[in-house]
Amino acid sequence: MIRDFLVWMATEVGKGPGEYDPSWTDLLASSLNFWGLLEATHVLSLMLFAGTIFIVDLRLLGVSFKRTSVSVISDRILPLTIFGLVLMIATGVALFYAKPLLYYHNIWFRLKLVFLVVAAINILIFHFRVQRNITEWDTLERPPAKARLSAMISILSWILIITFGRFIAYDWYNCGKALPDWANAVQECQSSETGAVNLKGVAL
Repeated sequence: MIRDFLVWMATEVGKGPGEYDPSWTDLLASSLNFWGLLEATHVLSLMLFAGTIFIVDLRLLGVSFKRTSVSVISDRILPLTIFGLVLMIATGVALFYAKPLLYYHNIWFRLKLVFLVVAAINILIFHFRVQRNITEWDTLERPPAKARLSAMISILSWILIITFGRFIAYDWYNCGKALPDWANAVQECQSSETGAVNLKGVAL
């Protein structure tokens, strides 16, 4: 069902009446200069967002800015965090729109999504549970264990998100190549345009 929607989005939306008229996805993916600008903006916005998040996380771990309260650091960099988040989401959606089927069948993209969900849940838990009694530990050099745990999960999640996002550029596990059965299954290669091939060279 998801794949059918992505096929429709990639091949039909914005397509002209002619047989060879490109869709909006085709136009975006084939626009070399705009694509490069879009990708670079996504990377820079991710650096801005993750960088500001790391500043708060390091303070929560008691590693840096120990003499500054957590709330002061958080309030000072919050506008930059929000700006980076909005720009990162906008450019990320545009990048996905350009090559939806490639990303859908990519193991690194799927792993990136998993840890994006983990990071989002961690942020929600921190803001609605951990931060509820921040007045009790706001000025402590070493915040309580639950705050430090949230910071560790955040740092690890974003490092993995960035790493898996970088791996998307490599074709080590692309469908159509001879892959372990688990990789073909995780990426749903059988339903991809290139199909699934196991390590013995047998099409599945």
